[in-house]
Amino acid sequence: MSVLSIEGLRVSYASRTGRREVVHGASFEVGEGEVVALVGESGSGKSTTAHALLGLLPEGGSVDAGSIELGGVDITGWSPKRLQSVRGAQVGLVPQDPASSLDPVRPIGVQVAEILRLHARTAGGTRDRAALRSRVIELLERVGLDDPELRAKQYPHELSGGMRQRVLIAIAIALRPRLLIADEPTSALDATVQRRILDLIDDLRREQGTSVLLVTHDLGVAADRAQRVVVLKDGAIVEQGPTADILSSPADAYTRQLLADAPALATADFRRPAAPLFLRDASAAAAENPYAIVADGLVKEFAGRGRERFRAVDDVSFRVRRGTTHALVGESGSGKTTTARLVTRFLHPDAGRIDLDGQDIAGLRGDPLRQLRRRIQLVYQNPFSSLDPRQSVEQIVAEPLHNFREGTRASRRARAAELIDRVALPADVLERSPRELSGGQRQRVAIARALSIGPDVVVLDEAVSALDVTVQARILELLESLQQELGLTYLFISHDLAVVRRLSHTVSVMRRGRVLEAGSTEDIFRAPAHDYTRELLAAVPGRSEVAA
Repeated sequence: MSVLSIEGLRVSYASRTGRREVVHGASFEVGEGEVVALVGESGSGKSTTAHALLGLLPEGGSVDAGSIELGGVDITGWSPKRLQSVRGAQVGLVPQDPASSLDPVRPIGVQVAEILRLHARTAGGTRDRAALRSRVIELLERVGLDDPELRAKQYPHELSGGMRQRVLIAIAIALRPRLLIADEPTSALDATVQRRILDLIDDLRREQGTSVLLVTHDLGVAADRAQRVVVLKDGAIVEQGPTADILSSPADAYTRQLLADAPALATADFRRPAAPLFLRDASAAAAENPYAIVADGLVKEFAGRGRERFRAVDDVSFRVRRGTTHALVGESGSGKTTTARLVTRFLHPDAGRIDLDGQDIAGLRGDPLRQLRRRIQLVYQNPFSSLDPRQSVEQIVAEPLHNFREGTRASRRARAAELIDRVALPADVLERSPRELSGGQRQRVAIARALSIGPDVVVLDEAVSALDVTVQARILELLESLQQELGLTYLFISHDLAVVRRLSHTVSVMRRGRVLEAGSTEDIFRAPAHDYTRELLAAVPGRSEVAA
């Protein structure tokens, strides 16, 4: 018997010109204890299909046709109040964006306990304070959070992105639902935590017969975890079937393109530095300082509880040759992002030196620090919170030009249009606001904004982690071509080792604020010296498929 059966589902949204259909007659099933992956690009209808099942479409969205059966019961057209009995108890949902899904003013433990209180009389809920606390701690520990008692007392802003995502998973599994809808559940997680979360979902499936609808752009995750794959493009299912069949013999050209673009399934050669076009000849290259970034002995501490100090970055050193990409890799909380913010001078180091093209920038203040922004730009991890919701995309991309009084209004508009085209977005997004874009589209806007002022160094903090594989592949190609044409230097922060393998020339592996090993990407991947690095590599999804 199917836990979930969808037949001829059609979903539309209200627009200025009428209703626009975004899901076109989708039909598929999820069996008892089965993992089915919905795979496709941003805007393909994956998340819309998943949210339609629970009546969680945004304002203006509606199910126009088709049926949705949950455990043999047709829930199509149920009122929001009636669907409340289904949400959490029978179907758990792991949302895509933890930053916007958790309440910033309530402790983590209170938010996990809320669903237990709401379902106090059914589905294993409780109102007993001691029992609630015990269950919350158990859930936080189950999803891999260290010191769960401390985490329960903390607020979302005190946790890393990966930790917040694990909290959402704890909430989704709290009532042991029959079906778990996981909407990009591991896109913000490093490889080892990603494996732990996916192992947890597998454990639930085996122990409790939980079925899983896995919404993902990561073909490596689908290859490792799903029994069947449903491929969507532009709101329509183009292909579905057993995972092994889809991977070995894809019938549709779009599926073949997705597989070719998936970094976890790729076997391309490692990148080796090439002389950028801006270097005139070998003698000119030898005369220049070869390093765009030199970090030496960086230390950064933050206030802890009481009088304790927490050292987030501990004696970190690395060098990045001009025109190359250096990756900082490690788990959530390893100090990668803090190091990036030190290099970009959004944080001041407590000790150590940072040289940018031979200039010590660690002590810059006032206008010299402001002028530094012309030379180095940062693309943030979370585009939802880094883009101003009150601005249009055109205003966002042109804002750095406006801030530095570059060009005329017309030239800034033209530059914004050029950059939007370069990051593979249609021209009509220029008039939209960030809330009208998908997560992947918002991240592409953030990349365009960073490039607008023409920096020499770009720090990319998980810049492609939210993108589906096809758009990700195009963005990586764009970054490579810009680097070769303009001599750009990238400091690439990532938990995705498959992407690091594709883009970076050199790597530093970080853990608990320290660099454990560093070297060329090829050396690190082929002959890792540290056990931790070997653990990271073993956790890359889809690696077994490549080996096979």
